[in-house]
Amino acid sequence: MSARAPGEWTLPRLRIDPNGDWFDGDLPVTHPGILANLRATLRRDRDGYFIQTRVRIPVQVEDAPFVIARIEPVDDGLRAILNDGTAVAVDPATLRIGPGDIPYCRVKGGAFEARLSRAATFQLLRLADYDEQTGHGVLRLGGLEYALQRSERCEPSRPGSSG
Repeated sequence: MSARAPGEWTLPRLRIDPNGDWFDGDLPVTHPGILANLRATLRRDRDGYFIQTRVRIPVQVEDAPFVIARIEPVDDGLRAILNDGTAVAVDPATLRIGPGDIPYCRVKGGAFEARLSRAATFQLLRLADYDEQTGHGVLRLGGLEYALQRSERCEPSRPGSSG
């Protein structure tokens, strides 16, 4: 088997599905070390998501790049465990209810949006007064109230795209 010349190299076709799982083309990326590296080096700018190595490798994000596996109250705020295993503070003011009544919030210092898993959604809604009919609710933490309401806004992987 001969090695390809650099001019014949192709970039991986990286994507993150709505469950936060990574793929290279149609193949799932499952190696823990590779996943940790991809998640740690994911970036976003006005042109979309990418991994920067010697070249820019685009990453298609089908929904949000991170998924919250667990969310819990801590002091006057919230703490989330992400699908990458990190524990992060969540600013309750960034919570919103997106299409399909799926909650989202900002994570990693506000750099990324995260989708709450089904389990995390139930954990959040146990902390809030929420009316599914109207799509409005209130989360009370530390003497403050945070509105939970539906928003059709989503964070596309590239400006102007739907995915």
